[in-house]
Amino acid sequence: MSIIEALVLGLVQGLTEFIPVSSSGHLLLAHELFGTTESTLAFDVALHVGTLLALILFFRKDLWKLAKNVLEKNAEGKLARLLIIATIPAAIAGFLFGDYIDDNLRSPLVVALSLAIMGVIMLVVDRKVTPENKAEVTTKQGMIVGFAQIAALIPGISRSGATMTAGIFSGLDRKQAAKFSFLLAIPIIAGSALGILLKDGDSLNIGSELFIGMITAFASGLFAIRFMLGIIAKVGLKPFAYYRIVLALIVFVTLL
Repeated sequence: MSIIEALVLGLVQGLTEFIPVSSSGHLLLAHELFGTTESTLAFDVALHVGTLLALILFFRKDLWKLAKNVLEKNAEGKLARLLIIATIPAAIAGFLFGDYIDDNLRSPLVVALSLAIMGVIMLVVDRKVTPENKAEVTTKQGMIVGFAQIAALIPGISRSGATMTAGIFSGLDRKQAAKFSFLLAIPIIAGSALGILLKDGDSLNIGSELFIGMITAFASGLFAIRFMLGIIAKVGLKPFAYYRIVLALIVFVTLL
């Protein structure tokens, strides 16, 4: 893998992990474009670590409050416990079906279908936003978002896209749906990186490209988080849904 490829892939990961257009789908398409054939295990871990560090840095104050109040009967304690519980469905699904999905669903055709289908769903849900959408996450809403993470195991769906859409569908306002999605990403991304390390840690090869990819994913991830939280309430999901549909059409055409 060249330095340029590492930069591009790190940028793609950092931006698309938090912008609802699918990081796994874009990375798969990028690997197809570059013709990457060598093992990218260590690089994938590095990209996950980069985006994880971006989340931790951006939400460091929120995370400190959540950690301090996890056992308390207050709003922060309720949210902390809800984040833990809402992580469980996707964690179980990933453990049970992760290998099958990696072996059978990682293809440009699946990515294109997922991009298009999720794009249409995002358009439909975003039209249902009303002034009555709330900023506080209830237990029911948190679990709906948590179960939505399962769909994101399929390349092209987008974890942030699925969880933001589920949050808005359940009655959250757009900004709170995005924030809850990002906080919920922390244990999932950490668990994903840890799972790779435990499964194939002995085969990891460390190189300069790894650090370049990680730093680029970290920096672009910070930008993407700030960008989404700043713009989501104004523009909603529509621009990202249209982008997904257009990209899906482009991929379909190239596959013909």
